[in-house]
Amino acid sequence: MADDKLKLDDVSEERSTTIDIGGTEFKLILTTKATKEIAGRYGGLENLGEKLMKTENFEMALAEVVWLITLLANQSILIHNIRNKDDKKELLTEDEVELLTTPFDLANYKNAIMASMMKGTKRNVESEDSKNEVVG
Repeated sequence: MADDKLKLDDVSEERSTTIDIGGTEFKLILTTKATKEIAGRYGGLENLGEKLMKTENFEMALAEVVWLITLLANQSILIHNIRNKDDKKELLTEDEVELLTTPFDLANYKNAIMASMMKGTKRNVESEDSKNEVVG
């Protein structure tokens, strides 16, 4: 079954957060491609958290989480497919996410979404600080 695993590079692995959907592990990765799609839908990453937390309509909130999970999980599949042209995997659909999860799962996935966003946008603050050090 090891052959079923997605093959990602070390950088992608470091930027990913793993979730389980219907007994299959998926890696959520925030890529530039995903960021562009999120920006198109929400106007930017900064508006995403606000949108998810302030959605009054429960059905709409579920739909947004399903869309995000599908988008972020598919990034790892797309990366795998680029690197393994002879071993392509099918992309996850929103219908599959809806059928293979419960609302309770989706609530837990919000944390995974935020973790993947943080990993995808993190900067090496330590190196920035060392550049700005004042020698007295």
